[in-house]
Amino acid sequence: MPKRSAGILLFRKRGRELQVLLAHPGGPFWKNKDAGVWSIPKGEYNESEDPLEAAKREFQEETGIEANGAFSPLGQVKQAGGKVVTAWAMEGDCSPEAIRSNTFTMEWPPNSGLTKEFPEVDRAQWFSLDDARARIVKGQKEFLNRLMSRAT
Repeated sequence: MPKRSAGILLFRKRGRELQVLLAHPGGPFWKNKDAGVWSIPKGEYNESEDPLEAAKREFQEETGIEANGAFSPLGQVKQAGGKVVTAWAMEGDCSPEAIRSNTFTMEWPPNSGLTKEFPEVDRAQWFSLDDARARIVKGQKEFLNRLMSRAT
């Protein structure tokens, strides 16, 4: 059974431009990477969980913002590693500087015996759809296409 994640693609309109909020993964592996690593705020869930409820929970864990609003299903995509991601679009606004992510602990540096705590998301940013396409994980680009087709 493939791993499953659920997430929310927050969007806003600025004049005629549609913008989306993407999250940059935290931790030392992603620190100096930009293109192709940003993601919608999402996380894994198990078979017994409702995917939308998992998406709301994960959005709050990764951003510190409660997801309230009208949710529009964007369907599923299968990422290169086999993970199936289900997403919903939600119109809203927030200040990326206000993002507060939960953390994880890992051994760092490798084989040092030391553990350090890192945020799951080290930053978030609003992007135009064109800029988002350059930065989002390849397997999630389809969510941007689906959002655009509904918003136009």
